Amino acid sequence: MISKTLGNITLSSSPVHLVITALGSDRAGIVNTITRHVSQCGCNIEDSRLALLGGEFTFVMLLSGSANAINMIESTLPIKGAELELLIVMKRTPTGCTPVRHEGFSLSVEVPDSPRIIERFTALLTHHQMHIAELMTRAHPGTPAMLSIRIHAYGSSSRAVVDLEKNFQQLCYELSAKGVLHTDGRQETERL
Repeated sequence: MISKTLGNITLSSSPVHLVITALGSDRAGIVNTITRHVSQCGCNIEDSRLALLGGEFTFVMLLSGSANAINMIESTLPIKGAELELLIVMKRTPTGCTPVRHEGFSLSVEVPDSPRIIERFTALLTHHQMHIAELMTRAHPGTPAMLSIRIHAYGSSSRAVVDLEKNFQQLCYELSAKGVLHTDGRQETERL
């Protein structure tokens, strides 16, 4: 928090946070152009994710900055996005609202690919009132075509994770999948 004293009055301002998603055709230098624009507006990138999906890239960032810096990025990034032929979505987000993450776990699954597979696993987590923090999937061609799924999630009690593990193994059996659930830690998701 920044504080200024003017006579008898103290002014304070907390950083403002903004989530930005940029989506467009992948090309060399595009990420640098976006990050340079963010920096020129006086914003800090606190967290980010980038993914290439087909010929498109998506870049998600959590920015922080003064109210003026955030106002500047909100007013100038749509123009820059249009110049770069990017779809830009922005939303302010409050600070300190991240839920407490108690029992964390990662699950890894290799399963024959078919429609609704991902939904079956996300439905299982929803049924057990788990919050999905990360989801990565990758299809692998072949006979049969396979799907790799990596999910990092968290819940509110160790009992919920115990119940989830039993149902997870049943679902893997039903789908002829190989699956592992790792509690209290993050499984590497970079190697899909």
